[in-house]
Amino acid sequence: MRTIESLGSLRSRTVIVRCDLNVPLSDGAIGDDGRIRASLTTIRELRAAGARLVLVSHLGRPKGAPEARFSLRPVAERMAELLGAPVGFVGETVGPKAESAMAALADGDVLLLENLRFNPGETSADPAERRAFAGRLAALGDAFVSDGFGVVHRSQASVTELAQLLPSAAGRLVAAELAVLRRLTDEPERPYTVVLGGSKVSDKLGVISHLLERVDTILVGGGMLFTFLAAQGHDVAASLLEEDQLDTVRGYLAEAERRGVRIVLPSDVVVAAAFAPDAAHEVVAADAIASSSFGSTGIGLDIGPDSAAEFARRIADSATVFWNGPMGVFEMEAFAHGTRAVAQALADTSAFTVVGGGDSAAAVRALGFADERFGHISTGGGASLEFLEGKPLPGLEVLA
Repeated sequence: MRTIESLGSLRSRTVIVRCDLNVPLSDGAIGDDGRIRASLTTIRELRAAGARLVLVSHLGRPKGAPEARFSLRPVAERMAELLGAPVGFVGETVGPKAESAMAALADGDVLLLENLRFNPGETSADPAERRAFAGRLAALGDAFVSDGFGVVHRSQASVTELAQLLPSAAGRLVAAELAVLRRLTDEPERPYTVVLGGSKVSDKLGVISHLLERVDTILVGGGMLFTFLAAQGHDVAASLLEEDQLDTVRGYLAEAERRGVRIVLPSDVVVAAAFAPDAAHEVVAADAIASSSFGSTGIGLDIGPDSAAEFARRIADSATVFWNGPMGVFEMEAFAHGTRAVAQALADTSAFTVVGGGDSAAAVRALGFADERFGHISTGGGASLEFLEGKPLPGLEVLA
């Protein structure tokens, strides 16, 4: 990929930086500023080079029109605090206000434009519409730096078309994410363990398929584990189940056995009377969920303590660990034990550890773990998973 060095001197040049500032917001309060922090390395470097920075990002999923709850204004305020320097904000993506604010920038200044997805051209399925929107952005810049790794798997105006319209390069965050993912796929140090959780098997099918050729052990938790248990013939009561994936899961179990890859399922689970933080719950064997005191209405919401201990032991015996997806409903304290145990095991091991973004990153921070306890916390989410599936990422291809 082209790097920032390929752009030459950036002093007094306007550089449009595609960040991923898609942070959780509730009533204007930022729940996790990890993605803002991750963007600062590139921003600081470009400021030091004398560039005039125009930051662009999306937040949430607005439908091509402004929605106050998805405004990036709180992000600009938080970024200014973290950067220790003013961050201007303009409440539009393109137009006279944005043009005026950009024209007023001095060397080292930082300006954040409003949510890109307030403009329908950003995510349009029509390449011509995307290119038209990207053209309006590009008209005000001299160079483009792609540093939003969480969106490089998308063909969107600010990711693909903008990179084609201006001299472009990858930012430091994108380069660092790619280096980590290559380390996970090219020649990982063994034993190599992957921990997969989250709600749905269907979200992870491609990853499982691609990694069966590369890993030694896959630990399965989260809501997806119940589809695995059902594929083995166990009754999972009212637990989350993707019946249309049962045959696929059986195929993966057979393929793993053929390849000598260990797929480790929990031996016990925490079953609750309802999906609620104060619901009555108990620990039962994984093959006896329907026999809990809640019968056919019981819902599995976490891996059990024996399973958590077993997962921690296997992580401790590994040289490389990739984790994507919580082990249970970590937002509810009663069902956070499994996720906390996995996070603690990753924090304690000397192995190379990667927390695969999304809910996993939110979980480790919500549970009080510092980012520095892990080898790498990805900002990628879906982009990381698609890379691990072996899929091409259009936002990287345009930087080659």
